Amino acid sequence: MAKAANAESALRLRVSSAALIPWVRRIVFYALLLALWQLVANTGIWPDYLFPGPLAVAHTLVTGLQSGQFLQAARVSLQRLVLGYSISLLIGLVLGLLIARYRIFEETVGSLILGLQALPSVCWLPLAILWLGLSEQAIIFVVVMGALFSITLGVDAGIKNTPPIYLKAARTLGTKGLALSTQVVLPAALPAILNGLKQGWTFAWRSLMAGELLFFTLSLGNLLQNGRDLNDASQVMAVMVLIIVIGVAIDSLIFASIERRVRERWGLVRL
Repeated sequence: MAKAANAESALRLRVSSAALIPWVRRIVFYALLLALWQLVANTGIWPDYLFPGPLAVAHTLVTGLQSGQFLQAARVSLQRLVLGYSISLLIGLVLGLLIARYRIFEETVGSLILGLQALPSVCWLPLAILWLGLSEQAIIFVVVMGALFSITLGVDAGIKNTPPIYLKAARTLGTKGLALSTQVVLPAALPAILNGLKQGWTFAWRSLMAGELLFFTLSLGNLLQNGRDLNDASQVMAVMVLIIVIGVAIDSLIFASIERRVRERWGLVRL
């Protein structure tokens, strides 16, 4: 009995140690990175207003958060992101399904989307300004165009890459119609669809920052532009850190969580 308890305790200790090691490595890596950053800043190769150290950037970040300016700017940017991404998600799902199911859509709309996917999303910004002016609608348009094609192609690839043996087995068991799509095709296509959704969100986030650089309302992109105009690299870097934190948080809390559940469902989790 005592041996079993000791073995169980040793196993728990080994598991907790294995889970702790990656965090220790990350902490050491980022500590060394910050130390190197501070060392380069102390050399004086560039003036402080062009290359501030991590302490100066952290002070600017804390000050901006305490004043509420950074939080309000983040709220405005996230509202635009959610609206633009929601529109692209709705349109992308419909287009992806049509392209995957009907050959005429694949040969026409599919080829067009494949070509437009190669176009950087920032290229839509001049056209959006010409059509809609320097307005909220122009930014939303750029966000939609940045995410739409990745989502569409992800849905298309997921449905087309469904293993035929799954469909044959389901039809043999009498599954057809809507049940075949919802119970067989959709679960099999979900990993590729999630990859497309994640990639679309990344492009939407980048497109939003590009659009906000030219739109003079309080937002994260506008704070970047203000920092450049004032030769304040501390503000530019502080906003960049905030953008990274928001991006990582969204990826970890939403996409990574859903992806982990899908991988567990498919037995793809590393032991």
